[in-house]
Amino acid sequence: MSLNELSLLVQVDGNVVFQSTGKWLYPLFDLEEYLTSHPIDLTKAKLFDKVVGKASALLMARLGVSCVHGAIMSKLAMEVLKHHNVTYSYDEVVERISCQTELLLATIDDLDEAYQILCKRAQRC
Repeated sequence: MSLNELSLLVQVDGNVVFQSTGKWLYPLFDLEEYLTSHPIDLTKAKLFDKVVGKASALLMARLGVSCVHGAIMSKLAMEVLKHHNVTYSYDEVVERISCQTELLLATIDDLDEAYQILCKRAQRC
């Protein structure tokens, strides 16, 4: 599988420990589920995500991620990552992601409140 086909890739010490081709926020929920049976210290991991918007940034911060690279990253996501001391880089920055979820979370900064909203939207809780 090529890197272009992946939507989320997680590496620890250069080794791939998780990958997904899922859409929307499902790869991050799949990672959360994966972590229940495969404990990984995400402070030592680097996440590569195709699109990092505010919603995914909030989920990443809640998971304890410390380093993220996004092919596309919104300015709202950058604010969240900076606030939670997550190191980030990107290939392209955009004002915002054209997604209903980005609008829904525009005024929400609490990680647990955002998680509850997103978890219900994803039908994961």
